[in-house]
Amino acid sequence: MKLAVVGGGSTYTPELIDGFARLRDTLPITELVLVDPAAERLELVGGLARRIFAKQDHDGKVVTTGDLDVGVEGADAVLLQLRVGGQAAREQDETWPLECGCVGQETTGAGGLAKALRTVPVVLDIAERVRRANPDAWIIDFTNPVGIVTRALLRAGHKAVGLCNVAIGFQRKFAGLLGVAPSEVHLDHVGLNHLTWERAVRLGGPEGEDVLPRLLAAHGDAIAGDLRLPRPVLDRLGVVPSYYLRYFYAHDEVVRELGTKPSRAAEVAAMERELLEMYGDPALDEKPALLAERGGAFYSEAAVDLAAALLGGGGSPYQVVNTYNNGTLPFLPDDAVIETQAAVGAHGATPLPVAPVDPLYAGLIANVTAYEDLALEAALRGGRDRVFKALLAHPLVGQYAYADGLTDRLIAHNREHLAWA
Repeated sequence: MKLAVVGGGSTYTPELIDGFARLRDTLPITELVLVDPAAERLELVGGLARRIFAKQDHDGKVVTTGDLDVGVEGADAVLLQLRVGGQAAREQDETWPLECGCVGQETTGAGGLAKALRTVPVVLDIAERVRRANPDAWIIDFTNPVGIVTRALLRAGHKAVGLCNVAIGFQRKFAGLLGVAPSEVHLDHVGLNHLTWERAVRLGGPEGEDVLPRLLAAHGDAIAGDLRLPRPVLDRLGVVPSYYLRYFYAHDEVVRELGTKPSRAAEVAAMERELLEMYGDPALDEKPALLAERGGAFYSEAAVDLAAALLGGGGSPYQVVNTYNNGTLPFLPDDAVIETQAAVGAHGATPLPVAPVDPLYAGLIANVTAYEDLALEAALRGGRDRVFKALLAHPLVGQYAYADGLTDRLIAHNREHLAWA
């Protein structure tokens, strides 16, 4: 089995390599190709990847290349983990929206739109080249904003599934609190990428006992602390929102906080420099502890599980993924991309039936879906007016004066990545 990782020079990659090595019975890789134009980073990451495989007695071959077409040739699955513009672009996404009093964040709001505009054309070009090289290959997208990028891939007819680590993070957290194996925890996870709620935590499968009330009663303070939301909010909602909901539920508070400290991009850039120095140590043959602070916890387990299921070699029968709605949430169009539990196999991902969604959540889901419609049109067709409309539609912007100012800033900071600008 051959897998290719586009963006293989990412400092995330050793997390992925560690999962491939540990879970080789689930996903028996014979060749792993790391593809990245950044030759120096790629060599550092590739060297560590080979040492991790060797230490864990994995006999798969690790190949590095800057040539996308060579890297994806014959691949059974291609994982996308790109950052167009690098950490420098992320730094901008997190700072210029604050000038208009709006959240600066790389996956939602104005910063998330900027990332979508930079990313969608690049991903579609990569996917088309994958299709030419091997039309049967699956594309697993971990590139943010996952919902918009996955929708672009599916609309273009690619065999694609979107993946995020938020759900597996909750699954592992809840399993630890309950003292059970993660495989025993089934989440009623509903919404869009980075806009989800855990409405139930069931033991044993989709029809199992819901223990979420017990979790909130016994561990509500710890869960609220992780989300940086007040405990009474969780008690009143009776659900566990994704930590990204704090940008919506406490927008002004977050804006004030972001204006008083270095950006997350600056923190990550410093961390990446330290990690790359570590990766260059020929004695290092395991992922360093510092990598846990980089983000992406349990990404490797989620990626292995999804790839194994899609390629017919195993994997969990039910997984939280990003895929077409197809009537699952009746208040959204069929071609909206939702994040929910799905039956996953060689056929792809089919969402499981979802109980009716409370208007408190359905309204926000519908609003952000409308924004994603407009954002994808702006990414595909360009133009200042399309950017303005997408920003005006986003609930974290929503005022014409803000949308105007943010449009000008977005274009100014991203001109080199926007062909139409």
